[in-house]
This record gives sequence, C-alpha cells and structure tokens, in this order.
Amino acid sequence: MTDASKYAAGDFIADVVREDNAKGTYQGRVQTRFPPEPNGYLHIGHAKAIVNDFGIAQQFGGTCNVRFDDTNPDTEEAEFAESILKDIAWLGFTPEHVFHASDYFEVLYEWAEALILKGLAYVDDQSAETISEQRGGFGKPGIESPYRNRSIEENLDLFRRMRAGEFEDGSRVLRAKVDMQAVNMQLRDPVMYRIRRGHHFRTGDKWCIYPMYDWAHGQSDAVEGVTHSMCTLEFEDHRPLYDWYLDHLDLPREQPRQYEFARLELTHTVTSKRRLAQLVREGHVDGWDDPRMPTLSGLRRRGYPPAAIREFCTSIGTSKTNSRHAIEELEWFVRDELNRTALRRMAVLRPIELVIDNWPSGPDGAPVVEWFEVANNPENPADGVRQVPFTGRLYIEAEDFEEEPPPGYFRLSPGREVRLRGAYFVTATHADKDGDGRVVRVHATYDPATKGGSAPDGRKVKSTMHWVSAEHAVAATAALYDHLFAALGPGEATGDPLDDLNPNSREVLAGCRVEPVLAETAPGQVVQFERLGYFALDPDKPMYFHRTVGLRDEWARLQKRQAAQG
Repeated sequence: MTDASKYAAGDFIADVVREDNAKGTYQGRVQTRFPPEPNGYLHIGHAKAIVNDFGIAQQFGGTCNVRFDDTNPDTEEAEFAESILKDIAWLGFTPEHVFHASDYFEVLYEWAEALILKGLAYVDDQSAETISEQRGGFGKPGIESPYRNRSIEENLDLFRRMRAGEFEDGSRVLRAKVDMQAVNMQLRDPVMYRIRRGHHFRTGDKWCIYPMYDWAHGQSDAVEGVTHSMCTLEFEDHRPLYDWYLDHLDLPREQPRQYEFARLELTHTVTSKRRLAQLVREGHVDGWDDPRMPTLSGLRRRGYPPAAIREFCTSIGTSKTNSRHAIEELEWFVRDELNRTALRRMAVLRPIELVIDNWPSGPDGAPVVEWFEVANNPENPADGVRQVPFTGRLYIEAEDFEEEPPPGYFRLSPGREVRLRGAYFVTATHADKDGDGRVVRVHATYDPATKGGSAPDGRKVKSTMHWVSAEHAVAATAALYDHLFAALGPGEATGDPLDDLNPNSREVLAGCRVEPVLAETAPGQVVQFERLGYFALDPDKPMYFHRTVGLRDEWARLQKRQAAQG
C-alpha cells in the first residue's frame, strides 16, 4: 500500500481533522471514503479525490473505504466498478473495505419509513416536470405540492406499494418535507426515491424504487462510520440537506460531517463523464483507455507513472477555490519522475540511412560490427549498462541531415562533423535522393581515433546524434500525441467541447527503427528514446510505443513567459 500520509499534508481538511482530534469529536477516530459512481471510468480529477481521501486517513492513522454509489441501474455496470478498483490499485492505494450503496438499500428504505412516521416525508403523485416547476428559483417562491399534507398512514401505504411495484415508472416519488421557501434550493422538498424498473448489476430486479444520491450518500456514510466525508465544491449547497437528513434519524454512531474542496481542472481537458462517454460512443477516440483520454486507464496506457500523478495532486493542494491548472504542470511531474526511473534507449522515428564509406570490412569481406557500452540511465548508475551494436550502415533521423542547413543548424550537412552518441565522429560527404528529390541515404566518413565519442586532439563538435545499426534494427511503431482539445478551455467559446477537438491529436509512425534491446521491453514499461521523449510500450500491441511526454519542459517555458508578462 502506498504511504499516502504525505499527500494530505498542509490542506484545510487536515486542519479540521486535527481540531476534531483535539476536541475528541470522534474519540480520535478518522474514517474516510471514496464514493465513485460506476457509470464510467475514473479520470484525472478523481485522482485528486483519491489522494485526498486516502491521504487524510493515512495521515491520521485512520481507514479509507471505497463505496460505489450504485443507485442508478440504467447507467451503471460491473465493468465500470471493476475498472475503478483497478485504477485505485494502480494509483497505489488499497481500501480497507469495498462497499456499495446497494448494500444499504434495506436500511435506507427503513429510514425513509422512519421519516414518514415522523411526518417528514410524503409521496407525491406529480410528474418530475411539475415538481421542478413548483420548486421555483432564486428569488422566486416555491409552491407546495397538493400532496404535501397527506396523512402519515396514506404516505406509508403508498410508499410500501411503490416498493411492491404497483405503480408505473415516474408516476410517484417520495419527497422529504423540509422547506419550500428555503433560499437553498436543495432544501425545497427534495426527492428521496423514484420508481425505476431497471436491472441492477448487483441486486438484479429485486428493487423497483431507487434512492436519490442525496438520500443515499449521507446515510451510507453514517452506516459505515465515516467521520469526514469529502467531496468537491459543487456539493457545497447539498451540505445542509446532508445534515438535515442525519439530524432527523436515529444514527448508530456520531454524525459524519461533509467538507468540500476544489475539483481538479486542467487546460485542454474535459473531465465530464458524460462528455467522455460521448467521445467513446461517437468514435472520436478508440475507447476509455485511449492514450489521449484523461481517464486513469488512458494515462496508464500512455505511460504516466502513478507516483507522478500523486505528487502533482499533492503540489496543487486542497483549497476551497476552483482554478484551472496548466496540463504542462502535470507533464512536468511526469517528466521529472521518468527522468529518474526510465531506461535510455535509441530509436529512430523517421529513418534515413547513414552509410560510412570508410568503414572497415573483416577478413571474410563482411562489414565489421563493433559493440559499444552505453549507460542505461545516467541518473541512476545502479541501472547498469548495455551493449549497442555499431556498423557501417546506420539509421538516423531524417531531420538530422540538411543539404543546405539554415542558420543555427548544427547537425549533419555536407562537410560538417558531428558525434554519434557513444561511438565516433562522422563527417557527411554527400546524399542520395529518390525520384521525388527526397534524401534517402547520407554518405559519411568516420574518424577511427574518436572511438567512444571524443577526439584525442581535443577538437569539439556542436551536435551529438542518436542512431541505430541498420543490420540489427528492430521495426517498431510510435504514436505521437498532441492535446485532444485545441482550446485551453474546451467548449468555452461555443458551448460544445467537441467543437474544439484537435484533428491532429495523434500521429502514428509505422516505419520506426529501434535498437535491438527494445524488443525486450515489458508491456507498459516506459523508456526514454534519446532526444525524442519518453515512450511506453502498449500492453497489447507488440512493438507499439506511445509517447508519454516529450523532453522539453513546457511548464518551465510557460512560467518564464508568465513572469515576463507579469
């Protein structure tokens, strides 16, 4: 289990827990929960909630459970529940217990009857549209339902018949009798139960009435013994109702309290599950785990390390004010983690041949093969070294040669000498072209005295290039990614995020050539392609690499630009 205690340090909720412990509010007990609805895959915004929920519990020696909010049979599936548990484990956390709101359907029903018996709940025969209209609005009074003052006996009878399945879907609801003139709209006689005949992935067809979120949430917290119930700021207006329900029930233990924190928003990103589902349904992406998606399964496939996500969530803290963070900030944490942990490898994504015309041949006439020892990760000597083959015919990047180099270009061009990483100095002489005038082969000579990449006479070169031996190269495919949405705030200009989809969010290069050791890469492993970025091997497609992030620190560049403007 990940030690999440440091991930909750310094936030306002931790201060609340310290104060509660000092007062003995819960006798020093701390229990939290992460309550996802199993109607989609978790995304990066959920990661912040997970870090908060588990972090607070671990920081104070408490426990954290997972509780699925499975109160809507029409949209929830076992597949989603399984994926959520997988994502939580991947992120590095282990729940004390896994519960479901459906575990408490019977006790929730009994508590609903208890409110009816207290005269605090009633069955309403009106349609959802009428109920919505009668609730009024801000500055507009609510209108009491004509069924609000039904007798306790009639309400109890009708509610039991609702459960028994005597009425059609949508024909009746159970509402709490709170205050139809409350300033807070959540308190204007909210719906507690609705009739919905849908097959539930856990309870099957046992129930035809289902509790609303606000009714199930706080009561489930109370059943489990939650002390500090954390949610995002959009539920702030729901807190008075959360408390109202709990205030009017005979609870088995101390009443939990709800606290709200700012949700995680990123530039170029949409985290609405409805919008994410639309992307999948309409084929804009390959699935929930498409590497362009902000889902945790998508980030995992793309190669994001869970440690980097946890550190990012920690860095932005837990506040009460919503703000949007640059996605480049998250990428900084990804790059920083991978710089320490990823093995270095050489890969050529857009290959052209480099032929060393003065390369020697052996006694049998075959070209000589040399092996160079190269560090696997200069940041970590414990990662050791590997042997890389070098021959007289190599692959280099097409962009690493220019016949007529522009100003400031220091890579290969006719007459210019460069260093080949860990091998020799070479000087380009001329190039071969195809019928369309494209360079397909570069000819060069090498200096045998520069073996290992340095000249005994002390001369310097201005460029070091990666390469792959053509004789030993392994074919690979690389997928390069840009933002899925071109706009900083998708949909802000038009109201529809899909208007801002980036048509060039992915480029697939099928003709890559990589050094032979990359054939031993484990599925999901992330390596650094030298000079090109960090790449993760797809878990299902052989030799298919996703670029996780590039090497360039875009976050530092943005900070410098903001400082210059500020």
